[in-house]
Amino acid sequence: MIQVRGLKKQFQNGSRTMEILKDIHLHIEAGEFVAIMGASGSGKSTLLGLLAGLDTPSAGEVWIDGTEISHLDEDALAEIRGRKIGFVFQSYQLIPTLTALENVLLPFELNACGDGLQHSRELLQQVGLGDRMNHYPVQLSGGEQQRVALARSFVVDPPILLADEPTGNLDSVNGSHVLELLCRRNQESATTLVLVTHDPQVAALATRRIVMRDGMIVEDTKDTKTAGVQQ
Repeated sequence: MIQVRGLKKQFQNGSRTMEILKDIHLHIEAGEFVAIMGASGSGKSTLLGLLAGLDTPSAGEVWIDGTEISHLDEDALAEIRGRKIGFVFQSYQLIPTLTALENVLLPFELNACGDGLQHSRELLQQVGLGDRMNHYPVQLSGGEQQRVALARSFVVDPPILLADEPTGNLDSVNGSHVLELLCRRNQESATTLVLVTHDPQVAALATRRIVMRDGMIVEDTKDTKTAGVQQ
């Protein structure tokens, strides 16, 4: 589902070249739940952004479901992102002038055919916000905003979900709820889930853990347990 070949990311800081990612090779199967771990500055969020096509690599390739995305123009890239990838940001990234329902519906209107209104309503019901559909982001708590963001990432039923520290701004109760929703999506819909975290307890929910240090993958382990929040 995701292939990375020789991926590098560099920034120029005056006369100095900063290497953020160094020759990353990675293969993620359809339906896997992968946690990417590492200290701040290890390159994990940069890698996730490149997987999502939100940034351009300095060298190497990113393949999403058989399509190489690293050198697509913005229109083609937007089409791939819109159909194939749901992205969950730590900071929610909801549009403040749209209601919860309108925020969820927006990707469907941009990327899918037909009427997604009922599906959007059902998703908000599933994340426990059936009574908050017509509220604006400013009227919602952080946990509620993140659940709206989750429903929005689910609305076109993308085969891939990418989540960057999705519980980082939440308390333990809301964080557990968000993780449960992500795990359920992975298990019930066989959605490929790649989650960036610095929290070992969150990473323990995954069936594969990748550890990054100084822009490199230094550990990649799999197990055979069922991913998900333990009851």
